[in-house]
Amino acid sequence: MGLARAVRHLFTSRWKLHRLFPPTALDAIEAAVRESERQHYGEIRFAIETALDLPELIRGVRPRERALDAFSHLRVWDTDHNNGVLIYLLLADRDVEIVADRGVAAKVTQQEWEAVCRAMEADYRAGKFEAGSVTGVRMINDLLRQHYPADGSNVNELPDRPTLL
Repeated sequence: MGLARAVRHLFTSRWKLHRLFPPTALDAIEAAVRESERQHYGEIRFAIETALDLPELIRGVRPRERALDAFSHLRVWDTDHNNGVLIYLLLADRDVEIVADRGVAAKVTQQEWEAVCRAMEADYRAGKFEAGSVTGVRMINDLLRQHYPADGSNVNELPDRPTLL
């Protein structure tokens, strides 16, 4: 465990989360997800975790590992068409991870997911948390529209509201 990372996690509070993602930002992300899901039959879930606990830091848990845990915990894998996508932000690390269910993962390349993550992280570094989040949802929308175009039978299987872990 790096000392700088441990300090970031120990001092990144829920207060900071609420300052960077006030209700208006969460509303904008929710609206972007809702609008996106009208255009394809994929499912997007957005989760924000403030920081890791000390035992997790000591064990060296990385953001990708936490994103996989959140994917399971939030049941993003439990969609009829295996078309769930989780956008996971670990705020203390300012790290974005995207985890896609097997149906989507077979169609979208890792490089395409990485491009979404890097665009979001660039906006976050610039202090644009709402804009970066909405941009990420829109970029994923473009990918999902290519592979899962709306056919009128879209069922909303996952909540559109961002989850604060």
